[in-house]
Amino acid sequence: MRGLYAIVDVDFLRSAGVPPLLFAEALLPARPAVVQLRAKSDSPRDVLELLRALRPLCDRHRVPLFANDRPDLAVLAHCDGVHVGQDDLEVCDVRNFAPSLRVGVSTHNLSQLEEALSANPDYVAFGPVFPTTSKEKPDKVVGLTGLAGAWARAKASGVPLVAIGGIDLARAPEVAARADLGAVISALLPAEGLVGVGARAEALDLALGGDGADFRRS
Repeated sequence: MRGLYAIVDVDFLRSAGVPPLLFAEALLPARPAVVQLRAKSDSPRDVLELLRALRPLCDRHRVPLFANDRPDLAVLAHCDGVHVGQDDLEVCDVRNFAPSLRVGVSTHNLSQLEEALSANPDYVAFGPVFPTTSKEKPDKVVGLTGLAGAWARAKASGVPLVAIGGIDLARAPEVAARADLGAVISALLPAEGLVGVGARAEALDLALGGDGADFRRS
């Protein structure tokens, strides 16, 4: 499991004047390892509508679709998985509710990482590795050294590690040497806008060690 974990962040895209679905259409031909929809400010109804619109797009390119925070919406939209944070449902509760969903967990320090690994999730996310503006109240930066330690612990548990926070094309090779995947939000949208999204996604996936396999649907 290697490569780009692409996050379609609705709040970020709207602030940039980019329609989320058009962005996804430009992104998906690059076949990232995973696409996650993150829509923190939208109503559950609107999030469900977006997930349902993304489902056939992801199917077309055989890319797994993950919802952020909401396993209920993930089930209704027939997503492949759900990503939960420290204040969301526990992994065991998600699996009791929706056994078919793959589950990823956000962690921000080694204590949280150890607790998450004990639940044997499908992956753990760790960060922020670098300073980021994608969260209003970001956690403490873990740096590349912290990321390397977390990856070693995750590998020992047999759980893939997703690095997150401030990852761009220049930093991607350093991240790839210390994590299985790199989650990217703002660096997916280059200065030239939608016309450059596909090429940027392909470059990020390659720099992050993507090999066309991983979580991708066969």
